Amino acid sequence: MAAEAGTSCWDLPAALRQRREQHLFRRRLTLDSAQAARVSCGGREYLSFCSNDYLGLANHPVVVAAMVEGVHRFGVGAGASHLVTGHMAPHQALEEELAAFVGAERALVFSTGYMANLGVASALTDRGDLIVEDRLNHASLIDGGLLSRAVLRRYPHGDLAAAERALVGHSGGRRLVSTDGVFSMDGDLAPLVELLALARRHDARIVLDDAHGLGVLGAAGGGTLEHLGVRAQSPLVLVGTLGKAFGTFGAFAAGDADVIETLVQQARTYIYTTAPPPALAEATRAALRVARQEGWRRELLGRLVARFRAGARALEMNLMPSSTPIQPVVVGGAERALALARALHERGILVVAIRPPTVPAGTARLRITLSAAHTERDVDHLLGALGSALAREGVARR
Repeated sequence: MAAEAGTSCWDLPAALRQRREQHLFRRRLTLDSAQAARVSCGGREYLSFCSNDYLGLANHPVVVAAMVEGVHRFGVGAGASHLVTGHMAPHQALEEELAAFVGAERALVFSTGYMANLGVASALTDRGDLIVEDRLNHASLIDGGLLSRAVLRRYPHGDLAAAERALVGHSGGRRLVSTDGVFSMDGDLAPLVELLALARRHDARIVLDDAHGLGVLGAAGGGTLEHLGVRAQSPLVLVGTLGKAFGTFGAFAAGDADVIETLVQQARTYIYTTAPPPALAEATRAALRVARQEGWRRELLGRLVARFRAGARALEMNLMPSSTPIQPVVVGGAERALALARALHERGILVVAIRPPTVPAGTARLRITLSAAHTERDVDHLLGALGSALAREGVARR
């Protein structure tokens, strides 16, 4: 519809005002320190429960040293795309080690998780094909489906019957089912075993984005697959990010050799972008070694999650059913979530308020994330501050 005379459809200030009035305006914090359990912001120290640095590796001395050494050996930038001259020895070594880590035939490094999910969807599907997705999937999976040119169908969270109806209702073409392994805003796990059975019945592939499971779940940190006893083989394609539990940056896809070679040949977000810095690949290789060798980090993380959940139940908080480091406390309205986050901020604790459209209306929450860099005392301090903030703000509990 054309704009009326004297008005403009580009009234961005009005749109921004509306976001502020609806308590949906986003603001950035600027940290003055390295990522850690305790960070500096605006000259003040805070206890942080916002980061996805689940194993506490983002500033680990071994990882830092590997990156510095990588810069000295290989320089700062890759200088070109992987298929020109940007694919360097550290990238190749990292891909081989990632494949071994998850038990896949091959792995392929992408610059970001967003690019990995867009690349996988567009390379494996086309017009006339079908992508079926959980409604609570990460935005990168949803956008990958939208940009793929395939038909996109989204099913209610965890609803296997609805997923099967979507598969059955499509005739001809390829079928792809996409799901998070650990859902980033709820912290729960996908019904992966059942989805795999569903995929096999209907000749479909599954793309599993295990950004928040890798390094955390499983005795060796193999993620949702290891936790559930599932192998990284057909019909499954695994996508993982490196900037969460592994503390660095980037992403990868892993699976059968033919699938990975198809991505090399057809994934536009891989082909048409500069390769990540080789020193970053060296840092990630070091992080993988630490994650494998220091299983105590996962054990500590499990104890901290249990301690937090026990304390939160005692305070009658509205916790979601998550056994992962993602512990959402649902408070309802966006204004209430912001008020609680501000109250914690005043007490020297950083927790992010998550509001629509990231989560459904009426389910605004505090997204609390725990790390192996935290201590039991840190968790107790958070619980005490939460209890005081809940009482002061009068936020409804269960």
